[in-house]
Amino acid sequence: MPSRSELPTETSEAGRGQRDAVESSIKEGHLRGRVPRSRFRSRFPVECGALQPIVQISPSGTAKRHSAGCQGLTTESIYVPAQRRIECRYSAPYHLLVLYVDGVRCDGETFIDGLTPSTLRNVANKLTFIPANHAYNEWHETRTPMRISYLYLGPSSLNRSGDEDTIYEPKAFFDDSVIWDTATKLRHVIESGKANKSYVDALTNVLAHEVSRSDEEVSRNSPVNRGGLATWQMRSVTTHIEEHLGEQISLATFAKLARLSQSHFSRAFKQSFGVPPHEYHIQRRIEKAKALLAEREASVTDTGFALGYSHTSSFSVAFRKIVGRSPRAFRRDFA
Repeated sequence: MPSRSELPTETSEAGRGQRDAVESSIKEGHLRGRVPRSRFRSRFPVECGALQPIVQISPSGTAKRHSAGCQGLTTESIYVPAQRRIECRYSAPYHLLVLYVDGVRCDGETFIDGLTPSTLRNVANKLTFIPANHAYNEWHETRTPMRISYLYLGPSSLNRSGDEDTIYEPKAFFDDSVIWDTATKLRHVIESGKANKSYVDALTNVLAHEVSRSDEEVSRNSPVNRGGLATWQMRSVTTHIEEHLGEQISLATFAKLARLSQSHFSRAFKQSFGVPPHEYHIQRRIEKAKALLAEREASVTDTGFALGYSHTSSFSVAFRKIVGRSPRAFRRDFA
């Protein structure tokens, strides 16, 4: 079996075949414990590129995967239907930021070198950070469809702020709207294939600073303390959005859910999520569209209709604006 450093991304048929072969071999022996605690400084001679390790998923074919890369950064999205069991494993000289876009598991456990195992069930909108060379292993029995985004970051990518001695600690299932917003912007830039180097550098510098913050700093500088929405307000609004993705939702409805005036709600929402409510609603629509397109059970036209677009052209324009390619091109890119 090839070493992790020899695993290719999904940029070629040969690469996909090799990856699937490796994933199939995982069935022979899963990691069930944790590696002894250790700390690694962010200094490694290699950088993310066309060839790099990826998260290994078994059984092979259970999750649908889509990857993109540019300027030494790689992002990957996976989609897992409900009522499935998968296992994910990773350990490599690259940092890994995991964005759990959607998903509730009826059972499962997450192991990360240096942390207590977690059995959190509702992982939607959570973040997990695995520093370079830390072992990561988790399994899910999905209750609902699960959407996860992986952002692979070469150590030097997070050292562009000039501090090469930064020590990154693992974090599991944490909330941080600033990191989420920055990582989402970076992921969209990579997926679009039209990355501006200065913009990518700026985003990675911000991400490096935010990821390296201690839990005390995160708590002290939380969006709630800076005028954002309270946790219950964010939960109420985002739940309503998820339940009405295909409908138009007025600002008055949002404000009523949060028990705030419309102007106050707009400011607080943007403070908490980094974008206005309408833009966030559109982003969530497009994320849902990705999952539907991955399943291939509905046409592009039907997908657009299901999400509230009366014309395929308007859906395609909205999709391309966020993803950087048309819905049909996105579907073709899937492994």
